[in-house]
Amino acid sequence: MRFPKDFLWGAATAAYQIEGSPLADGAGMSIWHRFSHTPGTILNGDTGDVACDHYRRWREDIEWMRRLGLNAYRFSVAWARVLPEGRGRVNTKGLDFYQRLVDALLQNGITPMVTLYHWDLPASLQDEGGWANRECASWFAEYAELMFRALGDRVKLWATLNEPWVVMALGYLMGQHAPGMRDIGAASRAGHHLLLGHALAVQALRALDIPGAQIGIVTNLGPQQPASENPQDQAVALLWHQFINQYFLDPIFVGEYPQTVLSFVGEFAPPVRSGDMEVIQTPIDFIGVNYYTRNVLAYDADSPFGSRTVPQQALHTEMGWEVYPQGLYEILKWLHETYGAVPLYITENGAAFADTLNENGEVDDPLREEYIRAHLEQAYRALEEGVPLKGYFYWSLMDNFEWAFGYSRRFGLLYVDFETQRRIPKRSAHWYAQFIAQQRAI
Repeated sequence: MRFPKDFLWGAATAAYQIEGSPLADGAGMSIWHRFSHTPGTILNGDTGDVACDHYRRWREDIEWMRRLGLNAYRFSVAWARVLPEGRGRVNTKGLDFYQRLVDALLQNGITPMVTLYHWDLPASLQDEGGWANRECASWFAEYAELMFRALGDRVKLWATLNEPWVVMALGYLMGQHAPGMRDIGAASRAGHHLLLGHALAVQALRALDIPGAQIGIVTNLGPQQPASENPQDQAVALLWHQFINQYFLDPIFVGEYPQTVLSFVGEFAPPVRSGDMEVIQTPIDFIGVNYYTRNVLAYDADSPFGSRTVPQQALHTEMGWEVYPQGLYEILKWLHETYGAVPLYITENGAAFADTLNENGEVDDPLREEYIRAHLEQAYRALEEGVPLKGYFYWSLMDNFEWAFGYSRRFGLLYVDFETQRRIPKRSAHWYAQFIAQQRAI
């Protein structure tokens, strides 16, 4: 494998999952702070109060990135850290944290990719309806503009939203993520307003005319395959493919929501107003691909969605996700064929395994090493076939707060001892560092 010279080799994190100190230095409360402090929401009652303590240990974490040979790092800004009420008053101490972080990354030759929204909406905005309120799109654009003005001279890669499908489905429909709602109408509104907010943020960046600035959206994608040739299985696989893979990309690139999904949701279709789709179609510079697994689906009349996933005889991660590297190739090819020559980044790809320290104080994780290698092979295969792939960000740099699973699922290249906050590179981290070094030497 010989990747292009300018290929980005990185790792990714998210603010609430690693920073800790969520209310420090004048920061406002986020919906994830409130949600994690609600009894019964998070496994073992875990919260992000300390997490990886990255808010205080960021220099050490950048040093680890440098040692691994990363030339890129994807992180998110905690909206409530810079705008405690979500809009209006700026918290300069919060903004300063990200200024220092970006400066230190650049000093170490690491290109920052900044995600503006990785699920931690300011709680005060949720009190006004959150993303189910159309105004939230404008609030997001104002926050985005603040960040563009503050960091745009140094940050050239911006992602508006991380996995809006997860925000809509797990946050507003299934209640497993903050804000913990189970309301199909609110979910439909939230999805549409997320897209509007994304587009208004893109327009805000364009209006500032910052040289070299690029902006895109990060989506969770994966093959949705039928369990058999049965027409009913084929139909549910198509529905899920359109719902997961096309629901947030078709509006941007085609100007409409996928028809199969609209027919399925009926009266709960998104509240599209005149002119909305034209705004949402504002051109973007790249698509971020978060790829973990595939779904194999069968018709099931008793399920709320009329379908069930069919477990496969294969290796599964601690999340219960099938390891299916070929799916990364399939989704990259599908994106290229469906939406044209738009550049792609693999913005997340990773696995949780049952990592433990051995008697030598090391973490031997051959399954993760093989996971990364196999997925990079599939990424390279797509690249060789003309897919404009620009970078790979492993999820995650270090073990962290895995949302509703708390600290029970470890995805990191770095093992984190949460008692002491010690970072220990796993075997997979050494492998990834060696692979990057080889690529740079070619």
